[in-house]
Amino acid sequence: MFHDEDVRYGLADEGSVTLISDEPFAAWEPEAVVPLGHAQLLPPTIPTKVVCVGINYREHAREMGHSLPDEPVIFLKPPTSVVGPHGQIRIPDRLEAVDYEAELAAVIGRRTHRVSPIDAQKSILGFTCANDVTSRELQRKDGQWTRAKGFDTFCPLGPWIETDVDPRDLLVESYVNGELRQRARTSDMIFDVFTLVSFISHVMTLLPGDVVLTGTPSGVGPMRRGDVVEVRIEGVGSLVNHVA
Repeated sequence: MFHDEDVRYGLADEGSVTLISDEPFAAWEPEAVVPLGHAQLLPPTIPTKVVCVGINYREHAREMGHSLPDEPVIFLKPPTSVVGPHGQIRIPDRLEAVDYEAELAAVIGRRTHRVSPIDAQKSILGFTCANDVTSRELQRKDGQWTRAKGFDTFCPLGPWIETDVDPRDLLVESYVNGELRQRARTSDMIFDVFTLVSFISHVMTLLPGDVVLTGTPSGVGPMRRGDVVEVRIEGVGSLVNHVA
């Protein structure tokens, strides 16, 4: 968060933020309390990497014409794609078909390497909302997903990290200009959150602050310049971004 020309981590509640002395991934002490309305929320983490999962909701797999995968399909977004709540999603001039994808995101709290699904629960600091913005035309043209999903601002995260929620049966929704576009529960995932973190940790080491995007439900579709896109996740919060 940004407050009084200072960028700090803090603990937010309904009306205030308690500033803390260090990152939430380290030992910290509470410091000053400021009104939530006096702070500008920034991305809740700046990860070394964003690990994403494709085709992880049953209805979305059917929507995209894919069979159900035998193991998670993973890809990466760069840290430079991250933008915070109320930040702009900037669509490059040459792109037209750019889609929203509402997702539950897990934020890693400690170094995670080759853990079991049970131990993966201990590795997660908490959860936030994400929008896996995607250029559908480049995804088709390139035959892989790096460029289509890697532009600056193509990974909105926020509004904060919720540390007290069970991710296994949460309602995930997206809205464009107030109109409902996606609605599903995380219980429809093919691979649950803890299985995903475990699987990824056997491929690459996850570091504190890294983010795992867990897939999107059916109902993905285009965003236009001037639209307002919202991702709502039960028990986590609401992430709102403008498209520019």
